Amino acid sequence: MAQPKYHKYITLFVLFTVIFSPFKTYAQYFTFYDRPYEMRNINNAHTLRIMTYNIRFDNPADGMHAWPHRKELVASIIRFHKADIVGLQEALEHQIEDLMGLLPGYDWVGIGRNADGSGEFSAILYRTSIISVKATQTFWLSKTPHVPGSQSWDSSFPRIATWAHFDTKHSEKDIFVLNTHFDHKGEKARLESARMVKEQASKFANGLPVILMGDFNATSEQPPLTLLLESPMFDGRSLLDGFNNSIQSHHGPASTWTGFTKIEKDRRIDYIFVSEDLPIYYHAILTDKLENRYPSDHLPVLIEVGLKE
Repeated sequence: MAQPKYHKYITLFVLFTVIFSPFKTYAQYFTFYDRPYEMRNINNAHTLRIMTYNIRFDNPADGMHAWPHRKELVASIIRFHKADIVGLQEALEHQIEDLMGLLPGYDWVGIGRNADGSGEFSAILYRTSIISVKATQTFWLSKTPHVPGSQSWDSSFPRIATWAHFDTKHSEKDIFVLNTHFDHKGEKARLESARMVKEQASKFANGLPVILMGDFNATSEQPPLTLLLESPMFDGRSLLDGFNNSIQSHHGPASTWTGFTKIEKDRRIDYIFVSEDLPIYYHAILTDKLENRYPSDHLPVLIEVGLKE
């Protein structure tokens, strides 16, 4: 029996549609897509994805690694991995605004570490479709935490922590998130900063589940980390390192320092700690890169936590 005149053309059209229809979806996550893609609420309503990311301040001396050459890739990583809350370190205000332009549907809290509110931020980004802010504050890691620009001990720069009390719109559980960046030189400053953020988290969380994250400039066996993890917070709860305490075993390397080009062994200095009342489903150190170039000199850390009672 003869085939209909247009049968072969219809068959080719159907095959083309089936094969190429996914490309539109994938293009939405492509690093250099020509317009930003606003994330939908596609995560489980009872989980949150949390990321900490030292994005390296905008330093023109970095040459090919300077911020204008990598901002799209930083935004793409946040978007593709569906982060609901992101703690940034070393972010200058214009870098945060660049990310806001590339990440529709996000907002942020925080102020800079200098006395006038400029300089590096320990900002917290969040997806407004599922999270709202009830309260937020930035304090200085010093003997006078509420004096802007203050520094103490052997700290080489003013250092800060920013916290937020978040309402998770699709769950009945609020959470307390603190993001920080410890000094890179001062050993005493790092130890005292650990003591301070632990105390402040207990005080301001007021019993809420706690997520404490950032660049701690210390490896897991060093005193600041043992102080944070080996004794409970002042409210009696313990903090857990997602690297060792996720239900699914850790994914990725055991280091977070790259210098942009190569993961350096045994340099895990970026962490996400979670109070014992939040289950940690996944923990990963992400190694996304483009053409053998990482988007920052640090790798981002990502966890997924459960909110359901």
